[in-house]
Amino acid sequence: MQIPEIVKLSLAEAFGAFVLLLIGAGSILTATATNPGGDNLIVIAFAHGLAIFVGVAAVGHVSGGHFNPAVTFGFLVAGKIQPLKALAYWGSQLLGGIVAVLILSAVFSGAGDLTDLSNAAESTNLGATALHGDISPAIGILIEAVVTFILVFVIFQVAVDENGPGMIAPLAIGMTITLTALMAGPLTGASLNPARSFAPALISGYWTNHFVYWIGPLIGGGIAALAASYLMQGMRGLPKWGSND
Repeated sequence: MQIPEIVKLSLAEAFGAFVLLLIGAGSILTATATNPGGDNLIVIAFAHGLAIFVGVAAVGHVSGGHFNPAVTFGFLVAGKIQPLKALAYWGSQLLGGIVAVLILSAVFSGAGDLTDLSNAAESTNLGATALHGDISPAIGILIEAVVTFILVFVIFQVAVDENGPGMIAPLAIGMTITLTALMAGPLTGASLNPARSFAPALISGYWTNHFVYWIGPLIGGGIAALAASYLMQGMRGLPKWGSND
């Protein structure tokens, strides 16, 4: 039986978001449980970056490896994905993230009261992104917009541009996640991805300043896509590893 193309694309996007949330949010929970009060920034930043690296390498050739509503939004405003396909991508990304956080909740919250695992789940709201106490929502939106701009611009330059270094796209994109997390992680949680923030918020019920993690990334992703598509040279076609038209 032939599997419809949109199903394959949606499964690939769900898988990528699943890996990101399971490994990314999971690294926050594990680090908090095993090294409470310690400086876990480098571990968490590399966990997120490596998760994206693996996801893009595994299924980027199937769906383009967005795994992020802000990336898909960038492709939409740049005219590189059809609206109905973008909707399928968004739904798959959110669903993949939710499944991952449900698994994390079962592992950590289900470990029993007053254990290191359950305490980590409660104290981090299952790895939810949150603003530092000195960061206002407006500044949080600015930070998320800027770091997401960098991510989407890199994606367009290495994966969309026919003259870009497509072979290193998984590494370049993954390392962009790591670098931005090292800078913005302590400030906003370095979401860059509404699905990354939505799934833990939904399962834990932690919605404080949640709008920051939609507004910032969508603005940054949209501007980056337009800048890369219309200001840089040689921006033609689609990601070399998949079709998103």
